[in-house]
Amino acid sequence: MSELQKLDQEYIANTYARFPLALVKGMGAEAFDEEGKRYIDLGTGIGVTSFGYCDEQWVTAVANQLTALQHTSNLYYTEPCVKLAKLLCEKTGAGKVFFSNSGAEANECAIKAARKYMAEKKGEDCYTIITLENSFHGRTITTLAATGQEVFHKTFKPLTDGFVHVPANDLEAVKQTVSEKKVAAMMIECVQGEGGVLPLDPDYVKALSAYLKEQGILLIVDEVQTGNGRTGKLYGYMHYGITPDIISTAKGLGGGLPIGATLLYGDVQNVFTYGDHGSTYGGNPICCAGALSVIERLDDRFLSEVQEKSAFVFESLQGAKGILSVKGLGLMIGIETKAPAKEVLLKCMEKGVLCLTAKTKLRLLPPLNITMEQLNEALEVLKTVCAETEEEHA
Repeated sequence: MSELQKLDQEYIANTYARFPLALVKGMGAEAFDEEGKRYIDLGTGIGVTSFGYCDEQWVTAVANQLTALQHTSNLYYTEPCVKLAKLLCEKTGAGKVFFSNSGAEANECAIKAARKYMAEKKGEDCYTIITLENSFHGRTITTLAATGQEVFHKTFKPLTDGFVHVPANDLEAVKQTVSEKKVAAMMIECVQGEGGVLPLDPDYVKALSAYLKEQGILLIVDEVQTGNGRTGKLYGYMHYGITPDIISTAKGLGGGLPIGATLLYGDVQNVFTYGDHGSTYGGNPICCAGALSVIERLDDRFLSEVQEKSAFVFESLQGAKGILSVKGLGLMIGIETKAPAKEVLLKCMEKGVLCLTAKTKLRLLPPLNITMEQLNEALEVLKTVCAETEEEHA
C-alpha cells in the first residue's frame, strides 16, 4: 500500500472503494499515474470532464476568470453567470435558470419548483412526485427519496415524504398513481444511468408527456448525466420529441468544475420569488466560465460527431466475444459482459484503459472529443479483455 493510500484511509471518510490507482496528470482522453503509465480514460470522472483533461480552451476560460474575480455573493451581478443562463435558455427554449453546485442540488431545486408551483395552482396537498423504479436522483435525503432503488435507502430512513416509484415504460402504473394521489410532477431520466444505462422506450416517453400535460402534471427530466452533449443531443430529452416543464443538469456542464443548473420552462419559470431558494456558490464566476466554454462548443456539427463515435462503439462491440449486449445513447454506453463487470474493469485498467460500472454492466462515458484513434485503441483492449475473461470463465 502506497503512502498516499495510507493517508487516504487514515483521514478521509470511508465512503469510496477506490481502485489502487493514483492519477497525477492528464491531457485530453489520456491520464497518467504516479509512475508515468498512460491510460485512455473512458470514464471522465463519471461523465464530468466533457472535453477530457486540461482542455486548452476550457483552461484558458477558467484561468482568465480566476485572475479577474473568483467569487462574489449572489447579492451582485456577474457576467459569466448571466451569459451562461442566456446561452442555456437560447439553446433549450427554457425561460429561466437557477444555478447550484451539483446534480443533487439541481434536483432539489426542481422538486421545490414543482411543489411550489402546484401548491399555488392546485393546493398544498398536491405534492406527490412520481419517479421510476431503478432511477437515481442524488444522495441528499430528499433526492434519495426520489431515487427508486431501495439499496440506497437503507439506514437513512425516514426519507422525505411524497414520492412514489413506478416501473419504467409502464404508463398504466402512472395513471393508477394519479388516480390515487394528488400528483404534482413526474421525474424521469431518459436514460437510467446508475440503473444500468437503460434508455426509456420512445413511445412511452411521448405518451407519458402527453398524458401528464393532459392531467396538468409537471414533467421533470433529470439530465444530470444525460445532459450537455453526452447522448449526441444537447440534452437527452431532445431525442424524444418532448418539451419538459423543468430539467436538471450538472456533471458535464462544468467540464470539471462543480456546477448544477435547473432550467424552468413555460409558466414554471416565474415560480420562484425573492428568498424562495438560494445557493452561496450557485453561479460562481469560475464555474460558469468553464461551463460557457463547454456549452458554446456543443453545436450541431460537434454533436453529429458524438453520434458518429457512438455508432462506431456500437458497431465495434455488438456481437464481440464475451459481450452479451450493448445499450445506451450517444457516448453513454452500458455493456453486459459474460464475465463480471468489475473483473473486466480491473483487467482493462491493467492494460491502460479506464472504465466504469453501472450495476452489473460495464459503463463507458468517454470524453466527447476523444479521437477515433484513441477510441479504437481503447475498444480493442476492451474486446481483448472480454474475450479473455470469457475463456477463463468457460
